Amino acid sequence: MAAKFAKKDTGRSGSHENIASIRQMLAELRRVAEDENADMLCYLIEMANVEAGDLQASM
Repeated sequence: MAAKFAKKDTGRSGSHENIASIRQMLAELRRVAEDENADMLCYLIEMANVEAGDLQASM
């Protein structure tokens, strides 16, 4: 699977809402991963959440 990198698209009105939705989904996934004691998965999900927060802050 090829990696796709997020591009800053200031023209889309829904971008901020999309990132907020992604962060909500990541929070839910993190709770599931914690329940399964999947430490590495928790870490990776948290890193994705940090990246999404950075994207959100730069919009």
